[in-house]
Amino acid sequence: MSLYYEPIVYTIPPEEEGMLLKTILQKRMNISRKLISKLKLTEQGIMLNGTRVYISVKVKSGDRVEIRMERERSDDILPEPIPFEILFEDEHLLVVNKAAGMIVHPTHGHYTGTLANGVVHYWQAKGELFRFRPVHRLDQETTGVLVVAKNPYVHQHISEQMIAGTVDKRYTALVHGRPELQEGKVDGPIDRNPDDPHLRMVTPDGYPALTLYKLEEVWNGGSRIGLKLESGRTHQIRVHMTYIGCPLIGDKMYRITPDDAAQRERYDQLDARMPRQALHASELSLEHPVTGERLKFYAPLPEDMAEMQELLRAQYHPE
Repeated sequence: MSLYYEPIVYTIPPEEEGMLLKTILQKRMNISRKLISKLKLTEQGIMLNGTRVYISVKVKSGDRVEIRMERERSDDILPEPIPFEILFEDEHLLVVNKAAGMIVHPTHGHYTGTLANGVVHYWQAKGELFRFRPVHRLDQETTGVLVVAKNPYVHQHISEQMIAGTVDKRYTALVHGRPELQEGKVDGPIDRNPDDPHLRMVTPDGYPALTLYKLEEVWNGGSRIGLKLESGRTHQIRVHMTYIGCPLIGDKMYRITPDDAAQRERYDQLDARMPRQALHASELSLEHPVTGERLKFYAPLPEDMAEMQELLRAQYHPE
């Protein structure tokens, strides 16, 4: 096995002749200063026409620029044969459909049984070396599309896309009640709840948070909502839905207790049938960091949410 991953290649067009290699790396290949510094210390990290050079040299039309990153592995993550569903994989990306109840990355008190443990085992079984680099997170009980970068270049690029707002993340939720509008937005700053730091809340002094929603199906006492995140705060959808009076079915952390007895009973009945918050990361699209192709990934509604949806359709007749 080679010491390096496959090179990322850029060919100099005529209009860029005479530019510094440093400029090409930063402005055309969009490589961070941190990664450039690391590549400079690597024997074959930065190559021009097959030769290791200083980044202060000027390039010519047709020159071939290659960067090579050394292979990595996650030595701090214990490989475990944990099954998971793969939606897409190439030499740069792994996209999975995360199951309910699965933590993404080992944390204090949860060193095993995570998605990371399963992915590291999967790569090891294939004889491949990659470091586990999720570019975003999903709550333990939230299902759906999750993207893992296989090298620091890819991780950096997708992170920058997320900051720029060009990664489109869509969610599906089953909630109690229904929003007042068919389509709208929740613009509410979010911060920690001072009474319980594990919880988040909408507060004027919080961090900006914006969630777009669209009502997709309505029943007596519940509804299905499509959501799009314009920011990425912890528990954002759960907090925002509770804020507008539509907590997620099954959400024990952010549920509300209605004053009306009949409504309260309906809440309890539905929550008892849903063992987790009914939230699913259904779709994600991004630009491939290497090919530039726009990719879109879908994850079908998980079985527990599909069953809850059928229950609502059957027993809580549509309005």
